[in-house]
Amino acid sequence: MSIDDRPNNVNQTDGFTKQSKDQLAVLPDKILLQIFEALGRITKKNLCSVSRLNRRYHRLGDAVLYKTLLLETPELHLTFSESLGRRPRRASIIVEVKLAYPSAQLAQLALDTPARIHYDPSNSLSRMSNLEKLEISLPDVLLRGIGNVFNGPFDLACLKTCSLFYQTADEQYWDLRENIHVFTIPSLERLTITRAKLDERGFDFLERPSPTDLKVLHLIDCDINDDGLSDLLEFPTGLEEFVMTQAAEPEPELEESSDTFSDYISALNSQRHSIKSVTIDSASLSGRKVLRMREYQELTTLRMNWDYQLFGKTSKKPRLQSVGLPPKLEKLEFLNPIGTDEEVTDLLLSLIQNKSVVADKLKTLIIVEGEDGVSRDIVEACKEQNLELHMIAGQ
Repeated sequence: MSIDDRPNNVNQTDGFTKQSKDQLAVLPDKILLQIFEALGRITKKNLCSVSRLNRRYHRLGDAVLYKTLLLETPELHLTFSESLGRRPRRASIIVEVKLAYPSAQLAQLALDTPARIHYDPSNSLSRMSNLEKLEISLPDVLLRGIGNVFNGPFDLACLKTCSLFYQTADEQYWDLRENIHVFTIPSLERLTITRAKLDERGFDFLERPSPTDLKVLHLIDCDINDDGLSDLLEFPTGLEEFVMTQAAEPEPELEESSDTFSDYISALNSQRHSIKSVTIDSASLSGRKVLRMREYQELTTLRMNWDYQLFGKTSKKPRLQSVGLPPKLEKLEFLNPIGTDEEVTDLLLSLIQNKSVVADKLKTLIIVEGEDGVSRDIVEACKEQNLELHMIAGQ
């Protein structure tokens, strides 16, 4: 075969076809992106090498390499922030960010050069127009700057999941008011707040937000006033899950929180049309009032520490009202042993025996065993009512 008779795709220099040099080039971006994502899961180093081959691969490689960021030192975050100034397009690629480093590293950065004393991670966050998930675990000296990002009307417009925790001196609670505008992000669906405090004030009249998409709210070891919480919960259009936990002996002592279980149920009233699951794990909360939750039309799961948080503790005054369980309640769980209040135990027994009237949808009862186990009367009543009883061994 003469040179002129060779196929057109043969390279006359090395004998290989142009197609064999880069067989990926014919693939559409969507398929290439899937290949690059698979390569990135195996080794990001090799993906970096591939991304240097041409502009197209560089663009697609960036979409994988910078989709999720874990920044565990302020130096790394500062370097990345400076790179966004040179390549602003990268900021729009980022979908998930986790910032996690202690105060000691931040102090070391401040001593590095005078220019870095003004280090502010909010500068890079505000550029991430497509960010969907943000996890913060940073020194509290940075909470105001990040709070300003939540306050911006066009920042984080796609954020769906957020977790906030700021490290404070002597393990104090950080002030949620500095980040309160996280509750105004319209797209936010899941929010977890750890070791924060909030007083009775909610939003000022002039800054009250528009409706939001918040579906899940977790308050972990927080010192939250029930009136302040009530104000924050006026704006979600349909909250579905609420979790609030606190240690049996909080450190430091709680200053803003109510000491009554029913106050936090009342704080949820604005969401009674939509909420499906409520967990309040705070053993120090007393039960002064019988809970009335008949208006919680969608609630199917209710968890609390003590049976008297549901029925109210025994008092000298006669009981004029019975407990009002949600009409669709399917699972009722007590996180601590029952039976510490004899009158309350009798009320629980009566509730089970009359399940068809007061809780006809109830399917599962979860109880922690006390020193004497679980009352035989309650066990027998559950069998008679076809109520599934789970007994968990106490510590």
